[in-house]
Amino acid sequence: MEQPLSHLQQWLADERLFQVVRALTLVIAGLILSRLASSAVGRLAQKRLDKHQLMLMRRGVFYGLLVVFLLAALHQLGFNLGVLLGAAGIVSVAVGFASQTSASNLISGLFLVGERPFSVGDVIQVGNTTGEVLSIDLLSVKLRTFDNLFVRIPNESLIKSEVTTLTRFPIRRFDLLLGVAYKEDLRRVEDVLLRVADANPLCLVDPEPLMIFQGFGESSQDLQFSVWSKRENFLKLKNSLAHEIKQAFDAQGIEIPFPHRSLYTGEATKAMPVRLVTSEDDDH
Repeated sequence: MEQPLSHLQQWLADERLFQVVRALTLVIAGLILSRLASSAVGRLAQKRLDKHQLMLMRRGVFYGLLVVFLLAALHQLGFNLGVLLGAAGIVSVAVGFASQTSASNLISGLFLVGERPFSVGDVIQVGNTTGEVLSIDLLSVKLRTFDNLFVRIPNESLIKSEVTTLTRFPIRRFDLLLGVAYKEDLRRVEDVLLRVADANPLCLVDPEPLMIFQGFGESSQDLQFSVWSKRENFLKLKNSLAHEIKQAFDAQGIEIPFPHRSLYTGEATKAMPVRLVTSEDDDH
């Protein structure tokens, strides 16, 4: 009786070993095939989808196939998939009640995916944070700021906040606020500004530059000079235009005033005496 029992134990051990080998083979094959399928889908849909949609599709294909192979591996090891799926459902419900914030971020992420206010590679501004979008996930959006910092913003915050996409359109307008002295002729000032914009190769002709009168300030006539440029030239134009306008105003004798203040001591007192001191007075 001992010999048949030993053969039976050996057979069971060998069968168990074969099950483990088959399960590991399925997991390894699942990883390889999931990566290959994800890359193939990415190449086929590269021209039809943007970066964000392409990234989501590749991740969906990869994890979808991988889950199928993992379930098959568990089945090879003798696990009851029905029991596992039921337990997973119960755990999911418990986790859902325990993590309402994550659920809110998940739902907000689905809205972001459907609405598509921005894509991977766009530059957005959320509150005081401005940066390039690295990824749009179901729970958060990852940004890289211009000083090379990594910022993670929960999707719920993006849904509730005002988000500005700086790279949505191919051209942008730069508004330069400036003031000129009251003695200056605004038509002459406008002519000088338009000539500066015309000489700058970064300024677009269409839409054309525009000077807008903002009002009479305390010490100056306040103006807004608006010019358009291509999105990629915006910062270069912002720096060069101010420098060129200052040079043109100096050459044409146009004054950019500083704030003036007049001091009064009141009607009940005498005016403050003012005496001009010259170098000759200093010698005496």
